[in-house]
Amino acid sequence: MTGNGGLRIGIFVFDGAEELDVVGPFEVLAAWSEHSELRPQVDTFSWDGSGVRLARGMRLVPARSADDVGPLHLLVYPGGIGTRTLITEPGHLEWLRAMRAQTPLLASVCTGALVLAAAGLLAGRPATTHHDHYDELAELDPSILVDTEARFVDDGDVLTSAGVSAGIDMALHLVGRLESPGVAKSVARSIAYGT
Repeated sequence: MTGNGGLRIGIFVFDGAEELDVVGPFEVLAAWSEHSELRPQVDTFSWDGSGVRLARGMRLVPARSADDVGPLHLLVYPGGIGTRTLITEPGHLEWLRAMRAQTPLLASVCTGALVLAAAGLLAGRPATTHHDHYDELAELDPSILVDTEARFVDDGDVLTSAGVSAGIDMALHLVGRLESPGVAKSVARSIAYGT
């Protein structure tokens, strides 16, 4: 999964994204670059490159727009109240399907799974989301095998995680999977997670 520039990771941000859904995985994946021979590059990007206001009021200026983010190895899709709008936008869902077709790994945090489901990207797969939204996930696509016990579900090329802090667990899992468990432990130690 490496190229001349290392792994390319994009975290999509939007108005109403949950703060920790964005910054939790970002912190883990950015810290990974300090411990890794794979040299992952982590960027945030919004639809048009403009700043966004997250669910609890934090403002974030992304590095790129969807048009200039370029090819990714991993796309991280957070949850939050803003997903309510995105699950009903056909243009956004079409864009997400196109991104999925060219991105080897797709990961969602919390209710980001609802947008993946609305785009048809979780059909027939095991998946999870925030515990308050299990029923909604099943309603969006009854073929999804909703896991109500896992903090995150790794189904190969698509990963989903439960609410908020579970995104950190999933990101550490990805570091261990893509490089090594030892590097994942180093990253967890460096951010003082679980200590």
